[in-house]
Amino acid sequence: MIQFQNVSVVFKNRNKEIVAVRDTSFEIHKGEIFGIVGTSGAGKSTLLRTINLLQRPTSGRVIVNNRDITGLKGEELRKHRIQTGMIFQHFNLIHTKTVFENIAFAMKAAGKSREEIKKRVPEVLELVGLSDRASAYPSRLSGGQKQRVGIARAIANNPQILLCDEPTSALDLETTNSILELLKQINEKLGITTVIISHEMNVIKKICDRVAVMKDSEVVELGDVYDVFAAPKHSFTRQLVNHTLNLELPDRLFNEYGERLLKIVYRGERAEEPIISDTIKNFDVNLNILHGKIEYISDKPLGVLVVHIDGNSENVSRAERYISESVADLEVLYA
Repeated sequence: MIQFQNVSVVFKNRNKEIVAVRDTSFEIHKGEIFGIVGTSGAGKSTLLRTINLLQRPTSGRVIVNNRDITGLKGEELRKHRIQTGMIFQHFNLIHTKTVFENIAFAMKAAGKSREEIKKRVPEVLELVGLSDRASAYPSRLSGGQKQRVGIARAIANNPQILLCDEPTSALDLETTNSILELLKQINEKLGITTVIISHEMNVIKKICDRVAVMKDSEVVELGDVYDVFAAPKHSFTRQLVNHTLNLELPDRLFNEYGERLLKIVYRGERAEEPIISDTIKNFDVNLNILHGKIEYISDKPLGVLVVHIDGNSENVSRAERYISESVADLEVLYA
């Protein structure tokens, strides 16, 4: 659906060149929700904007539906952008126009007739849950409602692609979850290929099928969201995942339980097995759970526990071997 072929974007600032995206190649599949994650300045927004040519690549090619769009201009570029909806972090609504008029404005710009607009606007307002707010002005809407208008506007022209530039970073947690759920419903109902950029791994794991991790203008890791969370390969990705899982322990626990602390990672079906209770029962050791959680990513469980293990040295060694053979990963945090 969308292919980046050796895409680079370089900005010139006086006599200095700034590389925003460096030699990036990967593919986004038709109909999926794809995430691009990274810290500020990683190049993710720049890369996203090459898809609708709000930012042209300095080198390389962007292929959409087997067509090289990199050099599109004039009417061909306008047609491509109509097929590529976009929602923004700060909504970008016209404050002097009503909700209906904001959506109608995007349709007029695409050359739609008055009859088409009159029929389509109520449809998209119903889809985003704002049928009763058509005559309201943006100043009378909450942040979540403004973003719903932004989504309605972006899909009004029946695009094939929906680009989401930090769509929830200006929203609170509850509203973020509702917007992500709406985007997922739209993807499932309309089959729109959806690309979301975010600096938050929590956003990516809630909604995306696959993810590209960007650092210093490059994609350092690419894969299914579950695999990236369960077994991150790059050190930067591990840092992002660990921050998201939030399993840091205070120093006093290391001092108090310094004899043996273990970090246990479960993946897939084994995350639901009673490995801890089996270990205690079979090896005569004590296991004290200090921290942990089980999350479901793409409907598959991922569990992480930090435990203190206590018992005679032979039993502890046997128990550790059993745990290591039963789970995805076992790490001794302090020995």
